[in-house]
Amino acid sequence: MSTDVNAAASGGPDASDATPADATPADTTSADTAPADATPADTASAPGGAASADTAPGVPSPERRKPRRRGGRKALAGTGSLVLLVAVGVAVAVIDPFDDDDPKPASSAVGTSLAAVREGPLSTQVTQSGTLSYAARGDGTPYAVVNQAKGIYTGVPGEGKEIDCGKTLYRVDEKPVVLICGGTPAYRALSVGDEGREVRDLNKNLVRLGYAEKSELDPDSDHYGWETAEAVTGLQDRLGVEETGRLDLGDAVFLPGPLRVTKAMAKSGMRAAPGAQVAQTTSARRQVTVELDPGQQTQVKVGDRARITLPDNRTTPGQVSRIGTVVQSADDDKDASGSTLPVYLTLTRPKDAGKLDEAPVRVQITTDGVEKALTVPVTALMGKAGGGYVVELAEPAGRRLVPVTLGMFDNDNGLVQVSGDLSAGDQVVVPAS
Repeated sequence: MSTDVNAAASGGPDASDATPADATPADTTSADTAPADATPADTASAPGGAASADTAPGVPSPERRKPRRRGGRKALAGTGSLVLLVAVGVAVAVIDPFDDDDPKPASSAVGTSLAAVREGPLSTQVTQSGTLSYAARGDGTPYAVVNQAKGIYTGVPGEGKEIDCGKTLYRVDEKPVVLICGGTPAYRALSVGDEGREVRDLNKNLVRLGYAEKSELDPDSDHYGWETAEAVTGLQDRLGVEETGRLDLGDAVFLPGPLRVTKAMAKSGMRAAPGAQVAQTTSARRQVTVELDPGQQTQVKVGDRARITLPDNRTTPGQVSRIGTVVQSADDDKDASGSTLPVYLTLTRPKDAGKLDEAPVRVQITTDGVEKALTVPVTALMGKAGGGYVVELAEPAGRRLVPVTLGMFDNDNGLVQVSGDLSAGDQVVVPAS
């Protein structure tokens, strides 16, 4: 209906009167009245005595324009169904699945911009929050320092104290108890002729600490020979104890070290009894723990390089050293959706971490990579309803759609590896930012 309105015919009822609710279009006129100077020549009677809602003869009708549909690139930012690429966490628009026509390049650059096709190295990453701490047992529990000597504690290490292999761990009756770095706990006295795993650990320590040369003592030997006895004598001399050439039970504690004391259980002056716990410790080795979604387990492997962002925003390199095998649930929750798998990383430069403990960090693990790849922004992809993907290539002669095959995704930088009729330097259409 026109927005201009004619007045009622001369002598007729006023057109501004309200019409009945059941009136039909032929019985009604607009609620607005015509200008006061309108003449009969400007009006015409409608059936039933009402004025026509159309413009009278002699007055040109204004041209009615059909609504114009806004054209657009059926792309990631346009309408259409979204197909979720779950593996990479990006959404790509699918061209209307009910449209049988092939997609056509956009006729206008409105709402779009151009991005260059690049060639170079590409890598994929898994980015997660982590915790920087000191490494302990595989299950995260601390190591227990268990005493085997008798007497009175005359020296106990404090919390945070770090003890190297071959150094005094604590003292009983002023006699030092030395740390031998190894995985088999002391359970007997050792002397010439003995054999076992703890003897192998002892030989390794003696060679590493400089009390014997490899040419004199095989560090991988599990035999306690005269060469071992001679090296033990050198260790006892440095410690200032009786030089017997043998290692009595209670003279040493065998634990993976160096160690860092997390809690002292004994105090100086307390009676030392065999089997009593002196302290709890971790190793002095720095470690980052990441709780990984079990679905990402296949993406990460031992040896993968990582970049660790410290609390002060400095970054330091590291690598995956171990992947847990037991899926953990928070607060004993049986819901598998909250389960995680622990991944452990070592720092390439441990000194970068300083003395930080239980500190939150950000971890980016590089899981895969190629040296030479053609890449485009993920937002350049257009999904075809029949399957596959295309990108819109901008050329001097115009635009055209180019089918592409997808390869590796770089989630952090929003890039995807593609192959097709493209070259480095080509310009592809992306939604305007």
